[in-house]
Parts: sequence; C-alpha cells; structure tokens
Amino acid sequence: MPSLPSSQPPTPFTLTAIEARVLATLMEKARTVPDSYPLSLNTLMLGCNQKSTRDPLMNLTEAEIATALDTLMPLNLVRESSGSRVTRYEHNFQRGVGVPEQSAVLLGLLMLRGPQTAGELRLNAERWYRFADISSVEGFLEEMQDRSAEKGGPLVVKLPRAPGAREQRWAHLLCGAVDMEAAALGGTATASAGASSVAGLTERVAHLENELAQLQQTVRDLCAELGVSPPGQA
Repeated sequence: MPSLPSSQPPTPFTLTAIEARVLATLMEKARTVPDSYPLSLNTLMLGCNQKSTRDPLMNLTEAEIATALDTLMPLNLVRESSGSRVTRYEHNFQRGVGVPEQSAVLLGLLMLRGPQTAGELRLNAERWYRFADISSVEGFLEEMQDRSAEKGGPLVVKLPRAPGAREQRWAHLLCGAVDMEAAALGGTATASAGASSVAGLTERVAHLENELAQLQQTVRDLCAELGVSPPGQA
C-alpha cells in the first residue's frame, strides 16, 4: 500500500482500545525483539495479551486482532510483510501519523502503559529510545500537545495533577478526547489504593505480632507447668 506523501497532512483517525493495543505492540516488538519482527498473528496476540508492561490488561482473540489489523492497514498505520509463508505484520506509525521517531516512541508507550509522567516515560523508553534527559521528553510531549490543526491536531494532553502527586501525567489522544475529570480521579484512586494497601498490610502485621506474642506466652505457661525450660533457653 503506498505511503502518504510527506507534504500531505496525516488522515484524521480515532483508534479503538484494541486497535491502539495492536499498533503499539507492533511498535514495541520492532524495537525490543527485532529478530522476531515482523510478527505473525499468533505472536502479535501473545504480545497484546502479555501481563507485564500493559495497562489495561487485555485478553484478545486472534479474530479481534485480525479485525483491528483490517482497520489499521487502510489507515497506512500497519502493513503486511512479504517474503514469508506465514502472513506477518509490521507498523508504519511514523509515516502514517507524520511524527519523528522520539514522538512515536512516547505515543507507543502511552498506548501500551496508559498515562505516565515525563520521568516515567523516559525510564520506560530505555529499550525503545534513549532520551538524554527528562527535558527532552517534555519537549517532544509539548510539541505534540501544541500540534496544529493543519498537521492533524494535538496527539497528547497533560492531565490535571492528582492530589498528592508531584508530577502531572500525560495521555495520548489517538483514541479520542480524554475525560480529564475521570483521569484525575484515576490518579487519585491509584494513590488511595496504594495507601489502603499499606494500611491493610500494617494492620495485618500488627495482628500477627499479637497472635505470636499470645502463642509465646502460652508456651511459657506450659513449660512452667511441666517444669521445663522454654524452647531456646538453656
């Protein structure tokens, strides 16, 4: 399928969550496992459904992935690879969207892992592209946020700072507009969940320590009645 001329603005599109996962997985594997790339449909499914570095987790079928590929190919975002008996797929993201490599890396990570701070993006990008510093990451994010309508409009948005958070997170706009209020609540919920987990663990430890103290006292009482020394004492 012919690529879009470099002087022509990218065709506007809005991806579904499944299409974004399929596209971003191809982008990831092209950089992290180049010897296995392009990907067969089965390998692509395994990548989409893996349990690490994915938010949200998904359990997609080959049929769902094939449907997503059928949508992505006419958009010039994915293409079939020739030269193999098994049909394989590769992404064409940079040309299809019209962004430099660094911006493509950041968008791919946001599609795979959900909203992240600039610092998190720099860390998570290590196997994709090595950014010099956080300022470099922020520069490309701000450039995509300020992208003109002639070039297709903004590709990312900076989310409101969640209560208790030190830095603001960024989200991609390839699946449409982001519900800013829900995004802020999501950050709060994550922080609250973490605090709740720590509180629950602390309570559990205190309970176990109390039970242990009671058992130790019971052992000492029994040893006193039997006229023997408690375990661990001469």
